[in-house]
Amino acid sequence: MSPFRDPYSAKPFEGLKFVDVGCGGGILSEPLARMGATVTGIDAVEKNINIARLHADLDPGTSSIEYLCTTAETLVEEQRKFDAVLALEVIEHVAEPAEFCKSLSALTVSGGANVISTINRSMRAYATAIVVAEYLLHWLPKGTHEWSSFLTPEELVLILQRASISVQEMAGFVYNPLTGKWSLSDDISVNFIAYGTKNIE
Repeated sequence: MSPFRDPYSAKPFEGLKFVDVGCGGGILSEPLARMGATVTGIDAVEKNINIARLHADLDPGTSSIEYLCTTAETLVEEQRKFDAVLALEVIEHVAEPAEFCKSLSALTVSGGANVISTINRSMRAYATAIVVAEYLLHWLPKGTHEWSSFLTPEELVLILQRASISVQEMAGFVYNPLTGKWSLSDDISVNFIAYGTKNIE
C-alpha cells in the first residue's frame, strides 16, 4: 500500500482491495467499504454471510461488498490477492494457526498489509476474556473461547515471520466501562492487535 495516502481523506482506501477474513455480520467490512476500499468479506458460517449481505444492502455505500461463504484457504486456491488482509478475533478459533497465517500471507500482495487481533494466553486474559465476558457479563456464549488456543504476542510474531509477514506494530485494547468505549493501549496482556507487512518478493 502506498505510504502517501491522506488519512484525513473521506476515502483513504480508494483503489485498494481488502479481505475481511471471518467477517461475521460485516461490522468491519462496512466501514472499510465506506472509506473507499473494494472489500471482500468471507466467513465459513453461511448464516453470518446472509446477515452481512442483508445489512450491507441497506446502504449504497456498502452494497458493493462481496460477501462469500468460504475460507481463506479456498481464496488461496483461487489465486486471489489483496492489498490488505484482516483477520480480527479469528486465529484463536482455527485448528492450525501457522497454516492459517500462511494462507493470509498467500492472499497478500508483496508489501501488502496484514492485521490480526486475538486474545493473549495469559492468566489476566483468562480471567477477563473467559470468566468475566462469558460467565459473569454474558457478553459471549459460554465456551466461546478455549484458553489453550490463545497465542502469546511472541508466538504470533514468530508464526507470522515464518509466513513471510514482518510485524511492524502491536497494541492492546482497553475497555472503559464508564464511556462504554474501547481504545488502543500499550497493554497487550489481554486483547492485542498486530499490524504486519508481507515481505517484498
